[in-house]
Amino acid sequence: MRLYVAKTAVIVGNWKMYKTGKDAVTFVKQLMPLVEDTKTKVGLAVPFTAISLAAKAAEGSDVLIGAQNMNDASEGAFTGEIAASMLKDAGATFVIIGHSERRKIFGESNEQINAKVIRALDEGMTPVFCVGETEEERESGHEEILESQIIDGLKGVSKDDLSKVIVAYEPVWAIGTGKTATPKIAQDAHLHIRNVLADSFGKTKAAKVVILYGGSVKPENAADLMKQKDIDGALVGGASLNPTTFADIVHFK
Repeated sequence: MRLYVAKTAVIVGNWKMYKTGKDAVTFVKQLMPLVEDTKTKVGLAVPFTAISLAAKAAEGSDVLIGAQNMNDASEGAFTGEIAASMLKDAGATFVIIGHSERRKIFGESNEQINAKVIRALDEGMTPVFCVGETEEERESGHEEILESQIIDGLKGVSKDDLSKVIVAYEPVWAIGTGKTATPKIAQDAHLHIRNVLADSFGKTKAAKVVILYGGSVKPENAADLMKQKDIDGALVGGASLNPTTFADIVHFK
């Protein structure tokens, strides 16, 4: 089962550094009956230590388990790192790459993120490729920032493989701040992203790419965001830590 399906809504929860393996099992068991009647694709990006347990708990359901980061090497002397093959072995089917926190806190460059995207595709995992601007960058010309992140981050990705990539737009100024881009602001950014993809990969390929919005998504604003033409789903942070709240976002209609 895959997370990406063109024009099918996709909701991905990103737990960040929260929840133990035991917590994950409890959460998944509570979530499964709450989302079993939806056509929306549901994914949970859990901590490395919870992947195996969460994946086992989710067996037989449509809830997919993923990771929040990975190394771009297949293996090697990289103490503390983890490879895509290890994530797959644990039960992960997708991986978040280039999250703003990885860019800002850990200094990941577009080149590093690109290498991870390529590795994930080579290993048969779905990369959830994140792009987005800070508040300062937005004021000084965020469209150029998005363009460079997309072009550099997807360098070497073939036209056929583009459909296997999920793009997540996360305005950094709206992450964990309580601020949310208005539906129009979010739509404009998503349309710009799709146009950049069209310039590089062609309009037909770009039209099929799933683009998620991430930035203080909550049950109260999910429906308005999802109504926008170029918003295909959401990357949910804090609101994904509660199964009922997360399920409410999944049932955004």
